[in-house]
Amino acid sequence: METIFSTDEVHPRDRFDYWHSVACKTIIGHDSVPENRPAFQAEIKTARFGSMDLVEFSNSSMQVSHNFAHVERTSPDMAFLCYQMSGSILVVQNGREMNLDAGTLMLLEPLLPYDAKFSAGSKTLLIKAPRRELRARIGGSSELTGRRVTAERMDDRLTLSAAARLPELTGRTASITEELVGNHVLDLIGLSIARTMENAPGRVSNSKALLLGQIRSVVEARLSDPELDGRKVAGVVGITLRYANALLADQGTSVHRLIIARRLSRCRFALEDPNQAHRTIAEIAQGWGFSDMTHFGRCFKAAYGVSAREHQKAVAQSEQGRRL
Repeated sequence: METIFSTDEVHPRDRFDYWHSVACKTIIGHDSVPENRPAFQAEIKTARFGSMDLVEFSNSSMQVSHNFAHVERTSPDMAFLCYQMSGSILVVQNGREMNLDAGTLMLLEPLLPYDAKFSAGSKTLLIKAPRRELRARIGGSSELTGRRVTAERMDDRLTLSAAARLPELTGRTASITEELVGNHVLDLIGLSIARTMENAPGRVSNSKALLLGQIRSVVEARLSDPELDGRKVAGVVGITLRYANALLADQGTSVHRLIIARRLSRCRFALEDPNQAHRTIAEIAQGWGFSDMTHFGRCFKAAYGVSAREHQKAVAQSEQGRRL
């Protein structure tokens, strides 16, 4: 990750004000008050990983307020996932008070006001995820905001471990790998956030958010099965196909369209991967569950605007030009 600000390079007199200016641009607009202005220390690093923007920031103890005036100037395109690396943050949002300890994660809604109190030695990884992608995994339920993912379950430990490793992976893997890993990390985070509803008062364990995550997980795990269809996916999740499609309707899709979209995405990655250049288009398509090549060809062109062969050729020419 690239360090874009460090108080080590600023005169103590100006450290906090300089930090606040940079933080409002790279993290989010806010008002803040440090516990000890003369001794204030902070650092901000940024990176891009797949479709996500990463901001890793550490700071001395302080209080932060993101109010309605800041909300009005906040982009609606991104949702915030906060993973606490060290120290802790006390966050109050949406009527909930949550203590984000080291090794835990929560969904923070930047389009709602919140207050936060950072401990000394706090270090946070902020994952700015495209709202549409997170919504596709957990829906738009405000009930999920401010709920904490902890390492109590093995499944959630995997989620937290994957989130924690994102900074060390940035810039070290191919763009195709980043996109694949990024999608899987968002899948894991979506499932873990949805599971936090299981113990919420008055909630059943199979919340809509959890079911959305389960549908996506079943689809992703069985893409290579040419006989996979909506009924099979719904059956594994334990709901009817009609209900599964109703859940996905809010994201503008259905189980069938989700299966096709994810298969096409996998095929596109394979066509762009130099390590798979020896494979034929038919082999790739069949490997990801397409049994009818005519159907595959129509779907690929409809999704990406070019045929699979044209896409493969363009990628090969681009790779050759890069090497020259």
